[in-house]
Amino acid sequence: MSTLIDGKKISQDIKDELKEKVSGLNAKGTEVSLAVILVGEDPASQVYVRNKKKACEYIGIRSISHELPDSTSEEELLSLISDLNKDDSVDGILVQLPLPSHINEDTVIKAIAPEKDVDGFHPQNVGALSIGQKGYVSCTPAGIIQLLKRSNINMDGAHAVIIGRSNIVGKPMALLLLRENATVTITHSHTKDLKEITKQADILIVAIGKAKFVNDEYIKEGAVVIDVGMDRDENGKLCGDVDFDSVKDKCSAITPVPGGVGPMTIAMLMNNCVSAKGEI
Repeated sequence: MSTLIDGKKISQDIKDELKEKVSGLNAKGTEVSLAVILVGEDPASQVYVRNKKKACEYIGIRSISHELPDSTSEEELLSLISDLNKDDSVDGILVQLPLPSHINEDTVIKAIAPEKDVDGFHPQNVGALSIGQKGYVSCTPAGIIQLLKRSNINMDGAHAVIIGRSNIVGKPMALLLLRENATVTITHSHTKDLKEITKQADILIVAIGKAKFVNDEYIKEGAVVIDVGMDRDENGKLCGDVDFDSVKDKCSAITPVPGGVGPMTIAMLMNNCVSAKGEI
């Protein structure tokens, strides 16, 4: 049986470290604050926002909530973002995605001041990552790096293969792994001989949104498997992009779903908020 990479525990460790830092900031009269904007009543988004508020409360970050109706216009949303950009008491701005169809997500992401873009989605932050400069990093890939580091998995010189090329996970993940001196291969829906490539991976990161797509035929003995997926199986049970039962005895370490990558995303969002104060 492989080692289970416990994202719940590691994320809790990070939140505890941040709580201590925020406590120190508060003692100096410095407050960390995050503005969260939710447009509409998407049930999954409401859950995510609730979890972010809970994390803020635990760490000691002031959470400023803006819950807007589905009928909110793009102009109204951009006006709110503009106000928050100018508000010196606000350290981070997060607009929960997806947005209603009449609002252009790209326009909204670009409207957030890069120095308050704690999601790490603004083109300026993405560009900074690509050339190794300082900026906010997308939370899920940043969380995966922490999972690997805190599980003592060596990335230096390792062959890391990513399945998926999204702007939120696949692409920034590749850049972060390069920063750790891994040799990186990105695969996707047009990749030929996918299994032959993934079987070369020392570290395999799967982020494609297809339930139990990767089984033991895709991995080599002793590989580390990171499952970013959040899917439902044929019985409606939560599962990942990796067929956990098929893979668990072949790999050396693996993240479960739930309880693997998921908790790390919010932990790294909190980390980005605190780093806005220049304390990290």
